[in-house]
Amino acid sequence: MSTEHSVLSVPGIRCASCIARIERELAPIPGIHSARVNFTTKRVTIDHEPALTPENLRDALGRIGFDAEPIAAGPFAAQGDESKALLRAVAVAGFASMNIMLLSVSVWSGATGVTREMFHWLSALIALPTIAYAGRPFYKSAWAALRRGRTNMDVPISIGVTLATGLSLFETITGGEHAYFDGAVMLVFFLLIGRFLDSVMRDRARQGVEALLRQTAPGGTVLLPDGTTSWIKSDALEPGMRLIVGAGERIAADGLVEQGASSIDLSLITGESRPEPIATGGKAIAGTLNRDAPLTIRITAAGDRTTIAEIARMMDAASQSRSRYVRIADRAARFYAPAVHTLALTSFVGWMLAGAGWHQSLMIAVAVLIITCPCALGLAVPAAQVVAAGALMRRGILVKDGSALERLAEADTACFDKTGTLTLGRPVPVGTLPLTGEDAAIALGLARASRHPVSRALAQALECSGVRAAELTDLRETPGMGIEGRSGTRHARLGRPSWIGVTASHPGLVTAFAVDGAEPSILCFADALRPDAAATIAGLKALGLPATILSGDRPEAVGPIADTLGIPALPRLTPDAKLAEIERLHDTGKRVLMIGDGLNDGPALAAGHVSIAPASASDVGQTAADFIFMGDSLAPVAIAVRAARRTLAIVRQNFALAIGYNLLAVPLAILGYVTPLIAALAMSSSSLIVVGNALRLRRCAR
Repeated sequence: MSTEHSVLSVPGIRCASCIARIERELAPIPGIHSARVNFTTKRVTIDHEPALTPENLRDALGRIGFDAEPIAAGPFAAQGDESKALLRAVAVAGFASMNIMLLSVSVWSGATGVTREMFHWLSALIALPTIAYAGRPFYKSAWAALRRGRTNMDVPISIGVTLATGLSLFETITGGEHAYFDGAVMLVFFLLIGRFLDSVMRDRARQGVEALLRQTAPGGTVLLPDGTTSWIKSDALEPGMRLIVGAGERIAADGLVEQGASSIDLSLITGESRPEPIATGGKAIAGTLNRDAPLTIRITAAGDRTTIAEIARMMDAASQSRSRYVRIADRAARFYAPAVHTLALTSFVGWMLAGAGWHQSLMIAVAVLIITCPCALGLAVPAAQVVAAGALMRRGILVKDGSALERLAEADTACFDKTGTLTLGRPVPVGTLPLTGEDAAIALGLARASRHPVSRALAQALECSGVRAAELTDLRETPGMGIEGRSGTRHARLGRPSWIGVTASHPGLVTAFAVDGAEPSILCFADALRPDAAATIAGLKALGLPATILSGDRPEAVGPIADTLGIPALPRLTPDAKLAEIERLHDTGKRVLMIGDGLNDGPALAAGHVSIAPASASDVGQTAADFIFMGDSLAPVAIAVRAARRTLAIVRQNFALAIGYNLLAVPLAILGYVTPLIAALAMSSSSLIVVGNALRLRRCAR
């Protein structure tokens, strides 16, 4: 049965309990396969049967208490200006709290009688409109939840602020000695600061995606069948169209060059500023810059199916995943509102039974409501992950799965593929290729159908020598072996020499080609090591991750690389054998970091405790990997490991801070040692400490 994907904007998502409620209550609805909340963008991605319309999904979200609006799928939806609104509220609350605090200092200094009452009234005149304006984010969220019969973390916060304000107003009207307008406004002020910082962090997480998408061309000039040209928007381009890209123009879609030769600035994709030459048959990527001469490109992918859109989706997906620690915070937040209400009510009833009177009992209950706000617990993991992911992104490392940071920090063994991973994956032919005539055309037809680095190198070499590819049928690629197909009645194979049935004596990188009735040919290539490969292997060893090469190549090709790097190697491994080796290491208690790129590495990448692939990896490799690194250098592997370990340490520190704060503060509040003002200061300080601790990760990817 087919599955459709719908994305809905849900601005009412405020906390981990909202996320848990949406995912938990949408999943059992008939026709919905799964629902995933992205807290960063406040969107819900739903996989569902085609019979369900966006209107049905919006109604389903409405029934569980959330207003939703369908939006375009993918990371292209416009974001709101929540941060600006929160900043205005922070400014109003900050200005008011400073003025009320000056009046409170006068009262604390000994003002009595009419003077004290006047200061209380002045405080009320400042506090009431401030709370009405600056407290809107909490009141609106709490009312939206209560209106639909549910609670969230803003409900007890709103109750606490309202009770503290109402009690202070009562004291002011009756000429009482104490008013807590300062505590109520300070609470709103610090809560807004925490919410503003959270919003800014989510904005930063989006900025990477938006920066990529800003690089895409809005459209391009298309050569129409009647010979005329027309400028067409990017989202209207279709595969098969012929795109004319002038010098200095960004490419609007992925495709293959049909005419022309130029150089392409691939820095957007690879991080390398040096232009790469491109000629007929070369692959052009949307968003990259054509520098020298006009090109005619046959479009293969456009719109949200381009490479750059896929990278943006991976970056977007990184903020959706939740790690073990996030799941712990989710479960804690789910029980938060009922627990806090119970604690506050118990405190009020307990102190009333103890004879404290309704005034003092209510003040203690208000302090309990305020001091138990779980903002620090809720921020502990996402703050660290978002800051770390942003730091890694700036170093050209994309985090596809937030939980992968945890798993990478736990890895204790590294396994590398060779070709395309330890080496650049851009082999060049050694000497003259022994292919001519029809054989060369068939070999080109096979090579163009595979993404293996050797196949791509062979295809480029043959195309540059003017060979035209033969029309092939029954194409089939066998991972770890090669690709085969038919040219008319002739069966042809390109791939591993043993698969072809021939022995290669060349010690380097080789592939074999054979057509029915002809002698197999051995094609020799050379592939250079990636920059920093030796330093990365040494760095991983220093971090406690000894490395091993798992390669499908012959021992003669793997041996020199292993000797150069000083690590053991297992050659001639099929994809199954690589997977078996990963599982064997897992059975011995090892947590394997798998680094690979090819189609044959897909199972091993998926089976590893955590996995990393270069941006040049096959689609299978990129899909299976948890991290993608840009550029030719292998250094990002060691950088990512160090950053992940630093992130895990910060997450543990944040949890300790959040739990320690509650263990210390809640009993003091229940016992009556904390006023609403002190509770507001304590709760807000704990959130700021957690955020500040997470911000230490800004340089974790150095």
